[in-house]
Amino acid sequence: MGRNILKYEIFSLLRPFIPRRIQILIRRRLVHHNLSRYRHIWPIDQDSAKPPDGWSGWPEGKKFALVLTHDVETEKGLEKCHRLIGLEKRLGFKSSFNFVVREYYFSPELHNYIQENGFEVGIHGINHKENPFKSRITFKKHAQQINQYLKNWKCVGFRCPSMFHNHDYIHDLNVEYDSSTFDTDPFEPQPDGIRSIFPAWIQNISNNKGYVELPYTMPQDFLLFVLMKEKNIDIWKRKLDWIVEHGGMALLIAHPDYMNFDNNNLMYDEYPARYYEELLRYIKDKYKDHYWHVLPRDMAQWWKEKVKNKK
Repeated sequence: MGRNILKYEIFSLLRPFIPRRIQILIRRRLVHHNLSRYRHIWPIDQDSAKPPDGWSGWPEGKKFALVLTHDVETEKGLEKCHRLIGLEKRLGFKSSFNFVVREYYFSPELHNYIQENGFEVGIHGINHKENPFKSRITFKKHAQQINQYLKNWKCVGFRCPSMFHNHDYIHDLNVEYDSSTFDTDPFEPQPDGIRSIFPAWIQNISNNKGYVELPYTMPQDFLLFVLMKEKNIDIWKRKLDWIVEHGGMALLIAHPDYMNFDNNNLMYDEYPARYYEELLRYIKDKYKDHYWHVLPRDMAQWWKEKVKNKK
């Protein structure tokens, strides 16, 4: 077990006894302590720009791909989904929403609303209380429940809470894609990324099947605005411009839980939703007609077909 994961396991045991505000303060100090240490690989790891072998570019000759995703952590986040969908629809974007199946009640009404508006639903694990990858036995137990929810909710994507990952174990899930990794994010409990700003096909050698790995390549909003307390989106812009320059996939995770849509009375774990809106407007204005914007499931299907056609 890596040192970061061991620290996380200890922190998870103590978390019920530590107020949320203090938890964030501890994490905030750890991030600031390590920022200078990781500047050579975050927010940009130059080695992650190399395209896959035989890369021929995105559909329609687009410069880069854009995939927007959201992880809904709590009931507080559930209550903001409608406003977030409205914001994206107004600006001409679409996204996926990933839900934790045992932490709150995800109503059929919200499920239908998301799908009817052309958005996507995904699974964000069983709960936030444990690392499902700590053993094969543990993950198989989680996989049984996750597969049932995948079937009931008619979804094809998975992302593990806290970005824990094990590519071999994911083959136990009936998914078309996983999105539990990143190109570079040394601040996560399991900091080993795939060091690529492109999707990857993860082959199951036992049955010749597989799934597509969709790494997030834009820094998470929680890291930037809650832990680092950034007051602008300069880091988002810098990373996006670099991804565009290298023709990669800009995949973003944003959490409705931490967005404040009223732009006043910010809680200690919130940031103005206008930051996210500003990013979308930046993309739309600066890169108009230059990005291929798709849902994760569509990206996974396209990448899978691309892999098949190469064989």
